[in-house]
Amino acid sequence: MNNLKKSLLALALTSTLTLSGCGYNTLQVKDEAVTASWSEVQNQYQRRADLVPNLVNVVKGYAAHEEQVLTEVTEARANVAGLKVDKAVLEDPALFQKYQEAQSQMTGALSRLLAVTENYPDLKANEQFRDLQVQLEGTENRIAVARNRYITTVQDFNSYARQFPQVMTAKVIGMDTKQNFSAEQSAQKAPTVSFN
Repeated sequence: MNNLKKSLLALALTSTLTLSGCGYNTLQVKDEAVTASWSEVQNQYQRRADLVPNLVNVVKGYAAHEEQVLTEVTEARANVAGLKVDKAVLEDPALFQKYQEAQSQMTGALSRLLAVTENYPDLKANEQFRDLQVQLEGTENRIAVARNRYITTVQDFNSYARQFPQVMTAKVIGMDTKQNFSAEQSAQKAPTVSFN
C-alpha cells in the first residue's frame, strides 16, 4: 500500500510539474489579452462611427452640392456598421481583412470629407464643426493607439504560442496564431503633393 501511495504521489508531482511547463494557462491569459485589446480597437472604431452622422449633418448645411463625398462617408459608415464583429474575426484571416478594408474605406471617406471642408471658410469657422473635427482627430489618435496595443499584444501572443513546448500545447487545444493588422497597399506609396 505504501508503494502505491508513493507511486500516486510521484505521478501527481510529475504531472503537476509537466503540465505547469506546457504553457496552457499562459496561452489562455495571452489569448484573453488579445481579445481585450481587439475590443478596445472596436470601441474606438465605434466612437468614430458614432461621430460621422453628426459631422455629415453639419457639413450638409454648408456644402450641399458635395453630395458625392457625403454619400461616400455615409456608405462607408454603413459598411462598417453592417459588419458583424466578434471573436471569429480574429480567427479568420479573410474576415479580418474584410473588416480592415471597411475601416480603411471609412478613413478614406472621412479624409475626403475633411479635404472638401477646406473650401468652406464659414463651415471651418462653425463651432459645432470645429468641435466635431477635434473629436474626430482625437478618435483617430485613439484608434492608432488601440491598434498599436493590439499589434503588440498579438505579437506577444504569437511569439509565445510558437515557442516550445507551448507550440505543442497550442496545437493540441487548437489555438492558432492571431491575425495582425498590416499596412494598406496605398500606404506603401508616397502621396503626390502638387501646389497648382
